[in-house]
Amino acid sequence: MAASAGGKAITLQFNDNSLLPLLLGDHDRHLVRIEQALGVRLSCRGNRIAIAGDASRVDVAQEMLRGLWRRLEQGESVGRAEIEAAIRMADAENDPRLPLSDVPAIRTRRGAVGPRSPGQVSYMEALSNHEMVFGVGPAGTGKTYLAVAQAVAMLQAGKVDRIVLSRPAVEAGERLGFLPGDMKEKIDPYLRPLYDALHDMMPADQVIRRMTNGEIEVAPLAFMRGRTLAHCYAILDEAQNTTAMQMKMFLTRMGEGTRMVITGDLSQVDLPKGVRSGLRDALDTLEGIQGIGVVRFAQRDVVRHPLVARIVGAYDAREAAQGEVLRERERPYSSEL
Repeated sequence: MAASAGGKAITLQFNDNSLLPLLLGDHDRHLVRIEQALGVRLSCRGNRIAIAGDASRVDVAQEMLRGLWRRLEQGESVGRAEIEAAIRMADAENDPRLPLSDVPAIRTRRGAVGPRSPGQVSYMEALSNHEMVFGVGPAGTGKTYLAVAQAVAMLQAGKVDRIVLSRPAVEAGERLGFLPGDMKEKIDPYLRPLYDALHDMMPADQVIRRMTNGEIEVAPLAFMRGRTLAHCYAILDEAQNTTAMQMKMFLTRMGEGTRMVITGDLSQVDLPKGVRSGLRDALDTLEGIQGIGVVRFAQRDVVRHPLVARIVGAYDAREAAQGEVLRERERPYSSEL
């Protein structure tokens, strides 16, 4: 196959015809998506895929297809989520990473949980190497999900005795007193995302059993006061909605053999006007201290529906534009005399 000037063309051969349809996707939709994302031309004949385009992008497409093929050979799935993950990893400018299939996964008895964005790679490395980790960034980046996965993996491996999951009960201006039911019924909706992540990591009967015997505890932040959390994996979710005093209270619960993860999105603070977010205060105070890892996710790390990343980007662009307008208004007036 001939390459155009400044371009490159290669052909890959895949010898397992039972796996090839999984790589291509229904009606070759996986190839079409990779074409759109990388700006290359892909065509499949028999068990061969031809790649043509700019030399650097052809190399990226080649490595991507080989990495996806290795997943299939290892018995793992390749669907829309894995294609989008491979594209995000490939588009990480100035942040070279191993092929997605070679990045170490968090292994639970329910299965392996691997990274799907460059930010998630950094986050998983921090979760493995630090006793306290702050994961900060927009919704849909997997901050809480991966933290719960790491907690479950460590519990099942016997590296911690229990998991403590917590959230501040502050959401979008609502107040607990206006919700129906007793205290548990009022609080459970705020903790539902943590329950959902747990059920993804282990069978439902095991979740119930471990919660009953105290190995897993899901509780609002207010219930943490006065306690010492020893030999456990503690996660504080939605930490942008803590006050500075609440954040300090939680962080100082840390006891011997404990790991802590604090996650939040500073663009979605629901605290009353004028109240400083405890997450922002903690980052300003603690970032750089030995033993504390801080990972900041970006729009490119959003792993939900691709539209979510575009929504996050649109809001970020609007806030940046509004900030520029304010800076222009506040700039001192000067003129030459």
